[in-house]
Amino acid sequence: MTATIRFASVDDLLADARSRLVRLSPSAAARAVAAGARLVDIRPEAQRAREGEVPGALIIERNHLEWRLHPSSDARIPEAVPGQFWIVLCSEGYTSSLAADALNSIGVPATDLIGGFHAWVAAGLPAVLGSDTRLEGSIH
Repeated sequence: MTATIRFASVDDLLADARSRLVRLSPSAAARAVAAGARLVDIRPEAQRAREGEVPGALIIERNHLEWRLHPSSDARIPEAVPGQFWIVLCSEGYTSSLAADALNSIGVPATDLIGGFHAWVAAGLPAVLGSDTRLEGSIH
């Protein structure tokens, strides 16, 4: 069985996903959160331990995202209510674009943060140390 190729490259897949998003800068994301949007961090535990975290962000690793955020899912979290707007955060803003597009495709309003966690920290927005501060790239 051969797969049907829809995109010539991963970059094309990413561009397609981003064509349906209004992506947010770190400062715009912080304003949106202050206005009621929810920030969801999809990075794996090891990455959060190495890089740090955004205080108040919900932690839902990527492989659980759609099930936890869809309001009619049996596996949803209490915050997954109809109409809740989500801002997806990854490390650098690539995986989050694909995840936000997937959420929109199932009717969960979402976008992502341009530049991810690294851009959030570079903008001087609140972050806490990861648990593994010995590794390169952790916040000091």
